[in-house]
Amino acid sequence: MRRVRPWMSALALLFIVAVTLVSAARAEDLASQVDEFMESRVQRDRFSGSILVARDGKVLVRRGYGMANLEHDVPNMPETKFRLGSITKQFTAMAVMILQEQGKIDVHEKIKKYLPDAPPAWDEITVHHLLTHTAGIPSFTGFADYPTMMRRHMTLENLVASFKDKPLEFKPGERFAYSNSGYVLLGLLIEKVSGKPYASVLQASIFEPLGMKATGYDNPLPVLKHRASGYSGPGPFRMNSSFVDMTVPHAAGALYSTVDDLFLWDQALLTETLVPKAAREAMFTPEKKNYGYGWGITKLFGRRTVSHGGGINGFVTHLLRLPEDQVCVVVLSNVEGTAVGALAEDLAAVTLGEKPKHESGGKEAVSSRKETLDLKGKP
Repeated sequence: MRRVRPWMSALALLFIVAVTLVSAARAEDLASQVDEFMESRVQRDRFSGSILVARDGKVLVRRGYGMANLEHDVPNMPETKFRLGSITKQFTAMAVMILQEQGKIDVHEKIKKYLPDAPPAWDEITVHHLLTHTAGIPSFTGFADYPTMMRRHMTLENLVASFKDKPLEFKPGERFAYSNSGYVLLGLLIEKVSGKPYASVLQASIFEPLGMKATGYDNPLPVLKHRASGYSGPGPFRMNSSFVDMTVPHAAGALYSTVDDLFLWDQALLTETLVPKAAREAMFTPEKKNYGYGWGITKLFGRRTVSHGGGINGFVTHLLRLPEDQVCVVVLSNVEGTAVGALAEDLAAVTLGEKPKHESGGKEAVSSRKETLDLKGKP
């Protein structure tokens, strides 16, 4: 056996130490750049919320800005809990995939198999169609009476009844049309095949296994520590957001979380902790309009991204992931109209050494408009 000389071992150790120190210095420099960038955006846009930026499994920056509660001068922190809006959809989709792995659902089956009382117009709709917004079911958040409806406490059955008899907008699978109705219907399907409430299914199958202790279905009655209040209005002229009963968004947008918990979620999606690789790949396979199962799949700076935004009364959110680069950006805001999607892209740019795309404030509001209106209905 060849003998390893002491000086060779010492040299190898010095090399490892040097690489570690260089890596740490680069991470520290990158964190400083992100911090500096955010300070400029807070000054320019009066950003209120929390952010997290991570690369290669390491958190570079996690900070809160502005106020979680303006009336009591409570600042936003990384631990602050925000309503997620439509980021909820990716958790709904994962719950469906977990149930498929358990043999309780087949995403390519007609929904009539699981919901036998579905109307004849839905006969050709599959679970896949619901997941990819290609079912043709009109979104109830776009109905004329939604501003009144969103204030009412609704059972899941009553919620589905609000769009059950509406004509389809197109033949299932023919095209893409974003539909909160489709994801509420997935919530009903999850409850029917599991025999448990939607919130309980997500808690047991996703949040508990991943250690996401600061995530759940937002119920306003229990005292929830570090819960942010939601606001609307520009600059200093902010007011409390309009009320929405949290039974209404359900599986389309009723969850709350923190930047830290969403990073745990990001890391889990790089592994087979919840579902095998094939199931994850199905979720991230783009269909019409580059939408998968609860995720948009596009490119940023020539790199593949999976992301989703969310908007609900008082809150706008964005989760941006570049899996091949192991970059994760989470932006959660408690002020409607905040350009969270644009901010997430620019934070990713700084992290990747690219030029931020949204230098001026004018275009950013447009980029977040859909997120702002997602679960608020038509303007």
